[in-house]
Amino acid sequence: MNPIYENPGSVTVRPAHPHDAAVVIAIRNHAVKHSTALWTETPQSPAEGAAWFAAHLDRGSAFVAEVEGEVAGFAVYGPWRDLDGYRHTVENSVYVRESCHGLGIGSALMTALISAARQAGHHVMIADIEAGNSASIRLHERFGFRHAGTVPEVGTKFGRWLDLTIMSLTLA
Repeated sequence: MNPIYENPGSVTVRPAHPHDAAVVIAIRNHAVKHSTALWTETPQSPAEGAAWFAAHLDRGSAFVAEVEGEVAGFAVYGPWRDLDGYRHTVENSVYVRESCHGLGIGSALMTALISAARQAGHHVMIADIEAGNSASIRLHERFGFRHAGTVPEVGTKFGRWLDLTIMSLTLA
């Protein structure tokens, strides 16, 4: 269980393991219920969450951040689109427990995620972000992601239209 990123006394990022599934799914489902980070209002069932998480574990594209031995956030990357022509492009997702915001966890997870995607030979990482999520946009900007565009009113949640900001980072 070697950490990929470690800030002594603070945040440790490591590859996720099967035993992390329940806490990762709980963090993800909290985002489904309380934010516009995921454009669905239907939380994942334990079986759906386990299948989603297992696909990331199989790819080696799931990471967790721990603070004082407790999982405080997670990050994954996966295929951006299903067609073969997109096989060198991945999309990222970074989530931090609400009670752990402001501790540098998002940055620690992004550091590990980008490094792992580069080592895996991916060419571009995409971030699809709800346009009003300024914290996520700023995080991605700090890591060199560039705005590729914003598409207005392409999704809905909580009874309102959502704009999608697309950001990209060339990895290779």
